[in-house]
Amino acid sequence: MMRLCAVLVLLIAGCPVMVQAEPGYHWSAGFHRLSFLDPLDDQPMRAIAFYPSTDPEGVSKMGSYEVQATEGAKIAMGRYPLLMLSHGNTGTPLALHDLATSLARKGFVVVAVLHPGDNYKDHSRLGTLSNLYGRPMQISAALSATLADHDLSPYVQDDQAGVIGYSAGGETALILAGAQPDLDRLRRYCQERPEDRDACTTKGELIADRDDLVAVSNPRVKALLLMAPLSLMFGRQTLADVNVPVLLYSGDNDQLVFPDKNADALARKLPVEPEFKMIPGAGHFVFMAPCSDEQMAVMPGLCTDAQGVDREDIHRDLIYEAGRFFSKVLEPAAQGRTASTDHQTCPVGRLGARHC
Repeated sequence: MMRLCAVLVLLIAGCPVMVQAEPGYHWSAGFHRLSFLDPLDDQPMRAIAFYPSTDPEGVSKMGSYEVQATEGAKIAMGRYPLLMLSHGNTGTPLALHDLATSLARKGFVVVAVLHPGDNYKDHSRLGTLSNLYGRPMQISAALSATLADHDLSPYVQDDQAGVIGYSAGGETALILAGAQPDLDRLRRYCQERPEDRDACTTKGELIADRDDLVAVSNPRVKALLLMAPLSLMFGRQTLADVNVPVLLYSGDNDQLVFPDKNADALARKLPVEPEFKMIPGAGHFVFMAPCSDEQMAVMPGLCTDAQGVDREDIHRDLIYEAGRFFSKVLEPAAQGRTASTDHQTCPVGRLGARHC
């Protein structure tokens, strides 16, 4: 019996080890900066890839955000599902840093893109056709850059990806999954609700700065997590090709992206019935990471929730549900996550892990 056990131990030591996202691993999060060309004008654009790491937990100061991840930390051996993150208009992906780093610790690679022309520093493309059609192209460019990156490509599944979209990022995610914007729907909406200053700053007429762009989907996109998604431009017919699983969140007190014309309507029209979670009393900004005292003092409008709304508790649920959802719907990728134990023949990459 002892001899048989010894043989089994030797066999196991020489075999690939299956790596699952949950619940047996306790990874930390590392991050790696990506730079690539904006497909709209060939100018440099940036993204941050968060990934599971075997290094101790660390915190990095990134602007006003304290992000629980360490730059250049050693990546954990395995092949992980890839998630792309698209932020809202004039925003930053770091506003969702807790979701990105938590999913990295659960066994995903999360690539958070800063959209050129539509971020907290640069509003030059806001309200334009190039922004509507260009944001999905930028996510696809970031996906391609990740798969071409020497340090990341050995550790990500290359056949499918999920997209996380917040606010206008939800619109971006839907286009990537096959939705076709209907500009007439926006015009009609703005005639009906001209007081919607967020959606109707140009009275429903997007600035026609580019006439050569169309909505371009990405066949690798196999699942969507949408939070308070802007979805005014999509009707039942224009959503007909969005045949992927969707986890959909909204707050019933959202005064910026009104649920009745966005998330509620989207849930009824998607061809694949989504998992839809409406959060009582929550506003638009509840999906942004809980604020530090410093942030609360500087931007109370983004950090303060209605009485009875516990942002930290909501994010615990959101993080759990996002991990569960993507682990389930990207299951073929999860089954393919393996870690080699042959450390003698695997070259070491810049992120400290061996490329086997």
